[in-house]
Amino acid sequence: MNIALFGYGKMGKMIEQIALDRNHKIVAKIDVDTQDIDYSKMDVAIDFSMPNAAFENITKCFENGVPVISGTTGWLDKFEEAKAICTEKQSAFIYASNFSLGVNIFFELNEYLAKMMSTLEQYQVSMEEIHHTQKLDAPSGTAITLAEGVIKNSNYKGWKLDESDESEIAIKAKRIGNTPGTHTVDYTSSVDSIEIKHTAHNREGFALGAVIAAEWIIGKEGIFTMKDVLNLG
Repeated sequence: MNIALFGYGKMGKMIEQIALDRNHKIVAKIDVDTQDIDYSKMDVAIDFSMPNAAFENITKCFENGVPVISGTTGWLDKFEEAKAICTEKQSAFIYASNFSLGVNIFFELNEYLAKMMSTLEQYQVSMEEIHHTQKLDAPSGTAITLAEGVIKNSNYKGWKLDESDESEIAIKAKRIGNTPGTHTVDYTSSVDSIEIKHTAHNREGFALGAVIAAEWIIGKEGIFTMKDVLNLG
Protein backbone atom coordinates (compact mmCIF):
# COMPACT_ATOMS: atom_id res chain seq x y z
CA MET A 1 0.00 0.00 0.00
CA ASN A 2 1.01 3.64 -0.44
CA ILE A 3 1.65 5.33 2.90
CA ALA A 4 1.97 9.04 3.66
CA LEU A 5 3.90 9.97 6.78
CA PHE A 6 2.73 13.12 8.56
CA GLY A 7 5.63 13.93 10.86
CA TYR A 8 9.09 12.72 9.98
CA GLY A 9 10.87 12.64 13.32
CA LYS A 10 12.23 9.58 15.11
CA MET A 11 8.90 7.76 15.02
CA GLY A 12 8.22 8.68 11.38
CA LYS A 13 11.62 7.33 10.32
CA MET A 14 11.07 4.12 12.27
CA ILE A 15 7.61 3.64 10.72
CA GLU A 16 9.17 4.21 7.30
CA GLN A 17 11.71 1.42 7.80
CA ILE A 18 9.15 -1.07 9.10
CA ALA A 19 6.73 -0.20 6.28
CA LEU A 20 9.44 -0.73 3.66
CA ASP A 21 10.41 -4.03 5.31
CA ARG A 22 6.76 -5.11 4.96
CA ASN A 23 6.81 -4.25 1.21
CA HIS A 24 4.85 -0.99 1.44
CA LYS A 25 5.73 2.26 -0.32
CA ILE A 26 6.21 5.68 1.28
CA VAL A 27 4.68 8.20 -1.13
CA ALA A 28 4.94 11.34 1.03
CA LYS A 29 6.91 12.62 4.01
CA ILE A 30 5.10 15.68 5.35
CA ASP A 31 6.91 17.76 7.92
CA VAL A 32 6.72 21.32 9.28
CA ASP A 33 7.68 23.14 6.07
CA THR A 34 5.93 20.90 3.52
CA GLN A 35 3.74 22.99 1.20
CA ASP A 36 2.33 20.94 -1.68
CA ILE A 37 0.66 17.68 -0.66
CA ASP A 38 -0.69 15.22 -3.25
CA TYR A 39 -3.40 13.19 -1.52
CA SER A 40 -4.28 11.26 -4.68
CA LYS A 41 -1.28 8.93 -4.27
CA MET A 42 -2.11 7.96 -0.66
CA ASP A 43 -3.85 4.76 0.41
CA VAL A 44 -3.45 5.66 4.09
CA ALA A 45 -1.83 8.34 6.25
CA ILE A 46 0.10 7.72 9.46
CA ASP A 47 0.25 10.83 11.64
CA PHE A 48 2.94 11.27 14.29
CA SER A 49 3.21 15.03 13.87
CA MET A 50 3.06 17.95 16.34
CA PRO A 51 -0.01 18.74 18.48
CA ASN A 52 -0.60 22.06 16.72
CA ALA A 53 -0.55 20.40 13.29
CA ALA A 54 -2.37 17.12 13.95
CA PHE A 55 -5.98 18.26 13.61
CA GLU A 56 -5.41 19.94 10.25
CA ASN A 57 -3.33 17.00 8.97
CA ILE A 58 -5.99 14.50 9.95
CA THR A 59 -9.04 16.39 8.71
CA LYS A 60 -7.43 17.33 5.38
CA CYS A 61 -6.85 13.61 4.82
CA PHE A 62 -10.52 12.85 5.57
CA GLU A 63 -11.60 15.58 3.13
CA ASN A 64 -9.47 13.91 0.46
CA GLY A 65 -10.71 10.38 1.14
CA VAL A 66 -7.57 9.18 2.93
CA PRO A 67 -7.95 7.04 6.09
CA VAL A 68 -5.78 8.06 9.04
CA ILE A 69 -3.80 6.31 11.76
CA SER A 70 -2.78 8.87 14.42
CA GLY A 71 -0.57 8.59 17.48
CA THR A 72 -0.05 12.32 18.05
CA THR A 73 -0.92 13.47 21.57
CA GLY A 74 -1.79 16.93 22.85
CA TRP A 75 -4.58 17.81 20.38
CA LEU A 76 -7.48 15.80 21.80
CA ASP A 77 -9.56 18.87 22.66
CA LYS A 78 -10.56 18.62 18.96
CA PHE A 79 -10.90 14.84 18.89
CA GLU A 80 -14.72 14.80 18.71
CA GLU A 81 -14.65 17.36 15.90
CA ALA A 82 -12.18 15.20 13.97
CA LYS A 83 -14.41 12.15 14.43
CA ALA A 84 -17.42 14.10 13.15
CA ILE A 85 -15.52 15.15 10.02
CA CYS A 86 -14.39 11.56 9.48
CA THR A 87 -18.00 10.37 9.65
CA GLU A 88 -19.24 13.17 7.39
CA LYS A 89 -16.62 12.37 4.74
CA GLN A 90 -17.20 8.61 5.09
CA SER A 91 -13.53 8.06 5.86
CA ALA A 92 -11.78 5.87 8.45
CA PHE A 93 -9.81 6.73 11.58
CA ILE A 94 -7.82 5.07 14.34
CA TYR A 95 -6.35 7.13 17.17
CA ALA A 96 -4.30 5.49 19.91
CA SER A 97 -2.17 6.91 22.69
CA ASN A 98 0.08 3.90 22.13
CA PHE A 99 0.14 1.55 19.13
CA SER A 100 2.31 -1.14 20.73
CA LEU A 101 0.53 -4.48 20.45
CA GLY A 102 1.74 -5.43 23.92
CA VAL A 103 0.55 -2.17 25.46
CA ASN A 104 -2.92 -2.61 23.97
CA ILE A 105 -3.13 -6.07 25.50
CA PHE A 106 -1.92 -4.43 28.74
CA PHE A 107 -4.80 -1.92 28.48
CA GLU A 108 -7.25 -4.83 28.38
CA LEU A 109 -5.55 -6.58 31.31
CA ASN A 110 -5.66 -3.31 33.27
CA GLU A 111 -9.42 -2.94 32.78
CA TYR A 112 -10.04 -6.58 33.68
CA LEU A 113 -8.02 -6.23 36.89
CA ALA A 114 -9.82 -2.96 37.75
CA LYS A 115 -13.17 -4.76 37.53
CA MET A 116 -11.90 -7.52 39.83
CA MET A 117 -10.56 -4.99 42.35
CA SER A 118 -13.50 -2.58 42.26
CA THR A 119 -15.21 -3.93 45.41
CA LEU A 120 -11.99 -4.34 47.43
CA GLU A 121 -11.83 -0.92 49.06
CA GLN A 122 -8.77 -1.81 51.15
CA TYR A 123 -6.60 -1.51 48.04
CA GLN A 124 -5.42 1.88 46.77
CA VAL A 125 -4.32 2.03 43.16
CA SER A 126 -1.36 4.08 41.94
CA MET A 127 0.62 4.25 38.71
CA GLU A 128 4.15 4.97 37.63
CA GLU A 129 5.46 5.72 34.15
CA ILE A 130 9.09 6.08 33.10
CA HIS A 131 10.19 7.59 29.79
CA HIS A 132 13.24 9.12 28.14
CA THR A 133 14.31 12.64 29.10
CA GLN A 134 13.20 14.07 25.72
CA LYS A 135 9.55 13.32 26.49
CA LEU A 136 8.24 16.61 27.83
CA ASP A 137 4.57 15.84 28.55
CA ALA A 138 3.70 14.17 31.84
CA PRO A 139 1.99 11.93 32.56
CA SER A 140 2.24 10.02 29.30
CA GLY A 141 -0.81 9.46 27.12
CA THR A 142 -0.44 5.75 27.86
CA ALA A 143 -0.61 6.38 31.62
CA ILE A 144 -3.70 8.53 31.15
CA THR A 145 -5.35 5.76 29.11
CA LEU A 146 -4.52 3.27 31.89
CA ALA A 147 -5.98 5.63 34.51
CA GLU A 148 -9.14 6.11 32.44
CA GLY A 149 -9.45 2.33 32.15
CA VAL A 150 -9.41 2.02 35.95
CA ILE A 151 -11.79 4.95 36.48
CA LYS A 152 -14.30 3.44 34.03
CA ASN A 153 -14.36 0.19 36.00
CA SER A 154 -14.15 1.44 39.60
CA ASN A 155 -15.24 4.17 42.02
CA TYR A 156 -12.24 6.42 41.39
CA LYS A 157 -13.24 9.93 40.32
CA GLY A 158 -10.08 10.95 38.48
CA TRP A 159 -6.29 10.95 38.41
CA LYS A 160 -3.63 13.39 39.57
CA LEU A 161 0.08 13.78 38.90
CA ASP A 162 2.13 12.77 41.98
CA GLU A 163 -0.03 13.15 45.13
CA SER A 164 -3.75 12.36 45.32
CA ASP A 165 -6.51 11.59 47.79
CA GLU A 166 -8.30 8.25 48.10
CA SER A 167 -10.81 9.12 45.36
CA GLU A 168 -8.05 9.78 42.79
CA ILE A 169 -5.31 7.72 41.17
CA ALA A 170 -1.81 9.07 41.80
CA ILE A 171 0.42 8.92 38.72
CA LYS A 172 4.16 9.32 39.17
CA ALA A 173 6.06 10.37 36.04
CA LYS A 174 9.82 9.84 35.78
CA ARG A 175 12.19 10.89 32.98
CA ILE A 176 15.36 8.79 32.90
CA GLY A 177 18.00 8.49 30.19
CA ASN A 178 16.85 6.84 26.97
CA THR A 179 14.09 4.68 28.49
CA PRO A 180 11.55 3.72 25.75
CA GLY A 181 8.66 3.39 28.20
CA THR A 182 7.68 1.50 31.36
CA HIS A 183 4.19 1.58 32.90
CA THR A 184 3.23 0.04 36.22
CA VAL A 185 -0.21 -0.24 37.86
CA ASP A 186 -0.06 -1.05 41.57
CA TYR A 187 -2.81 -2.02 44.02
CA THR A 188 -1.59 -1.79 47.62
CA SER A 189 -3.27 -2.65 50.91
CA SER A 190 -1.87 -2.91 54.43
CA VAL A 191 -1.16 -6.63 53.90
CA ASP A 192 -0.01 -7.00 50.29
CA SER A 193 0.37 -5.52 46.82
CA ILE A 194 -0.71 -6.58 43.33
CA GLU A 195 1.23 -5.14 40.40
CA ILE A 196 1.00 -5.36 36.62
CA LYS A 197 3.72 -3.89 34.45
CA HIS A 198 4.60 -3.32 30.80
CA THR A 199 8.18 -2.59 29.76
CA ALA A 200 9.10 -1.57 26.23
CA HIS A 201 12.57 -2.75 25.21
CA ASN A 202 12.70 -0.33 22.28
CA ARG A 203 10.41 1.92 20.24
CA GLU A 204 9.99 -0.48 17.32
CA GLY A 205 6.85 -1.97 18.86
CA PHE A 206 5.06 1.39 18.65
CA ALA A 207 5.97 1.79 14.98
CA LEU A 208 5.06 -1.81 14.08
CA GLY A 209 1.63 -1.43 15.68
CA ALA A 210 0.94 1.73 13.67
CA VAL A 211 1.84 -0.03 10.40
CA ILE A 212 -0.32 -3.05 11.30
CA ALA A 213 -3.21 -0.66 12.06
CA ALA A 214 -2.68 0.98 8.65
CA GLU A 215 -2.78 -2.41 6.94
CA TRP A 216 -6.00 -3.28 8.80
CA ILE A 217 -7.91 -0.06 8.05
CA ILE A 218 -7.67 -0.23 4.24
CA GLY A 219 -11.14 -0.58 2.71
CA LYS A 220 -12.97 0.21 5.96
CA GLU A 221 -15.18 3.14 6.95
CA GLY A 222 -15.72 4.43 10.48
CA ILE A 223 -14.00 5.20 13.79
CA PHE A 224 -11.96 2.33 15.19
CA THR A 225 -9.52 1.54 17.99
CA MET A 226 -6.66 -0.90 18.46
CA LYS A 227 -9.19 -3.20 20.12
CA ASP A 228 -10.73 -3.64 16.68
CA VAL A 229 -7.35 -4.20 15.05
CA LEU A 230 -6.39 -6.88 17.60
CA ASN A 231 -9.92 -8.35 17.77
CA LEU A 232 -10.07 -7.83 21.55
CA GLY A 233 -13.83 -7.46 21.64
